[in-house]
Parts: sequence; C-alpha cells; structure tokens
Amino acid sequence: MPLRRLVVLSAAVSGHLRRGLSTASSPSRPPWAMIRGPMVVNSPEPRALLHLPAPPCISQILVPAHLVDAPPRPDRDSDTVPVREVFGGLVSAVSADGLLLLEFMDLRLREAAPVFKHGYDQARAVDGVQIADLTRFVLNPLSGQMFRLPDIDGTKKTVSCVDIGILTQSERPDQPPDRYAVAVLNDYNDGGQQRFVMRRFLSQTGKWDELVALPSPSPHPMGRWMEVVAFAGRLWWVDISCGVISADPFSDRPDLHFVELPRGRVTEPVEHLDGFCRVGVTQGRLRYAEVSREEPFLVSSFTLDDSGSGWTTEHQVAFSRLWPGECHPYQGSPRIGVFDPLNASVLHLTIDNTVLAVDMVKKKLLRCSMISGNVRRRSSFLKACVLPPWLGSSQIPSAGTLLSKDSARSKTLSEFLVGVDKGKKK
Repeated sequence: MPLRRLVVLSAAVSGHLRRGLSTASSPSRPPWAMIRGPMVVNSPEPRALLHLPAPPCISQILVPAHLVDAPPRPDRDSDTVPVREVFGGLVSAVSADGLLLLEFMDLRLREAAPVFKHGYDQARAVDGVQIADLTRFVLNPLSGQMFRLPDIDGTKKTVSCVDIGILTQSERPDQPPDRYAVAVLNDYNDGGQQRFVMRRFLSQTGKWDELVALPSPSPHPMGRWMEVVAFAGRLWWVDISCGVISADPFSDRPDLHFVELPRGRVTEPVEHLDGFCRVGVTQGRLRYAEVSREEPFLVSSFTLDDSGSGWTTEHQVAFSRLWPGECHPYQGSPRIGVFDPLNASVLHLTIDNTVLAVDMVKKKLLRCSMISGNVRRRSSFLKACVLPPWLGSSQIPSAGTLLSKDSARSKTLSEFLVGVDKGKKK
C-alpha cells in the first residue's frame, strides 16, 4: 500500500536523522527540546529568543511584543467583576524538522468575584473564555526568525481554524526544507454524510486556498481534533474519541486516510480525556500512548504498523511501580506529556507541576523537572521539537525562493512515491 511505503520510508529517514543529530549537534545544545507556549515580553530584540535546557526541563520561547503587535495591557478594576483582556500565544504545531507554528490570540476572560483578599493581594476564578482574534506565525526556534502568515479570508476571527498543522518538504535529504504547508481540516454535514474541507497555506504561493469537499473515510463522526501531527509526508488530525485522519496538504487532490485508535483504550467522554491520550512521533514511527484514570495508573504505548491500518502494543508499565514504596509521592493522576522523538523507549509524563522522563522498557524513572504554571490543560500544551544541526543557520522558506518551477508544484502521493523509489535505486 502507498501509506505502508511512506511509513517505512519515514522510519528509515528518521534513523538517519537520529544518527546525524547524535554526531553533528553542538555539545552545548540538546538534539531536541520540550517546548511550551511562547511568552510575550517587552523587548526591542528583532527576533524571538529561546531558553533551551535539555529535556525533561521545559524550553521557553520569548517573543518581543512588537513582533506580534501585542496590545498594551489594560488597567484592571479590582473592585468589580471585569472582563479581562489578555494577549497570549501557544505552539499549535511542530514540523518534523523543527519549524514551529505559533498562534497568538486576544482573549477575553470573564472573572468571578475575588476569592480572597489580603492587603492588596487577591485571586479570581475564570468564569469564561472567549477568543476574539487569531494571528499565526511560523518560527525557526534557533535563529529566532518569524514569518507572519496572511489572515485566512482576510480576517483574524478564525477560531474555527485552530486545529492546524505544518508540514515541510525538502529536495535534499537531511537539509533545510524548500517549502512548507500549513493546513486545517474542518468538517460539515452534506445531506447526512460527513465531509471535510481543507484550508491550506503554501509557502511557494504565499496564499491560502480551499480544496474541494472530501468525503470522510471514517465510519465514526469525527472532527473534535486534539492536535495535528506531521508524519510520513502527511498531516495527521487526531480525534481521541475514535481515530486519526491523515492527508497530504501539498497535493491538490489529497486522499484522506483513516486509522482507528487501538481497541480497548481509555473510552471515557472526550472532554475528560485531555492529557490522558496522545499521538506522537518517535524514531520514525507514529505512536499512541494513554494512561488509565485510576490506580495503578497503567501507562500503555502502541505503534502504528507498516500497513498504516492498525496498532501494535509496545510497552505497558504501572505508574505506581516507578517508586519503591507502595504509592507515588504525587497527588492526582499522571498525564501524557511528549514522546522522546529520538528514543522510542522514553515517554515524558506530567503530574502536578512536574515532568517525569520514564523508560518504558526498563520500567524506571530517569529524570524529572519542575514546571511553572498549571499543566492541567489540553494535552498538546507541550511539544517535542527536534533541532537538526542546520536549523539555526537556515531560513524559513518563502514564495520565490524555490529551486525550480517543478519543485514549486504540489506533488500527488503517487509522484512522491516514484521520487522515493528513484532515490533508493541511485
């Protein structure tokens, strides 16, 4: 099957990349980073900055406010119930070679009355959140270069397009990408049949376009995307209630492929599954991990098979077995953080305000680090980002910088596979 060949190719390319990272990366720079949402700061710097400790410590992106047109912070009235305006950002997606897709948004938070007061200190609970405007950027995290994407349909009010991914292509192996695509998949009902419309931005054109309606390949209603993952030349939209849909956003006629998630998985209502299930890529394979909601908090991981149609159970470990005592020293339930992209045995979990690196084969805790802020939010608040040796000195692709007219044209899946076969025979 074509998808099987893409999966096998991805594993081979990833192995080559992993060896390159281990031998050519700077000794002072980790080969990958665990990144959380960007922090907007008042700074005259012309580029974004990255604080880059080794995982499981969290890397922080610092974005100067003038680069993203951040509005001034409004004054707050502490004696009323305000609607507070906040400007914040998140890492919405990561390419396979280190480019980040950032979303900045104007938020309106309705706050309840103060919970307590002590002198001038007070605390308020958030009673509701409304997203007003969205602005998107592509970021090279090492060079700090940022490129602002045009607004979809000329408006920043695109909250329906938040489940978005970024995919890159390169004409040369293990070299900076020549182009990238940013895409979102929205569903609608067509006479009782579920269909999807893909909106995409192509770096070679510098514009957004809309592709024809695509019939859903899934037997289940889908569209509650938790995150979008780049893998094997495709973007994979994850709906943890049932499965994953993938497509090639570079193709003008993308074929949608559906893979059901492993049977017997955690099957609670979707709104209660944030952080307990996640899909990611490690060592060139697509993996799914979950953690049960009750003791002993069984952590399980699965690997997508070469046919691209099913999953193989890979590892299982009881979270409570990671400590010599009868119970772990944390309160609450562990959640899935990120997969180590270069080591399939290692999974990062979050619990309380701690990130834990766990070896699923040896069933032992390797390292841990503290994280500031509340980690109990949607599962994708942490992203794993590989840092190839050339990333810091490469430019984000843009319209008019491609190698040739032919390379600027979106390739179909079959054309892509023919190119792969030719490359193998050389």
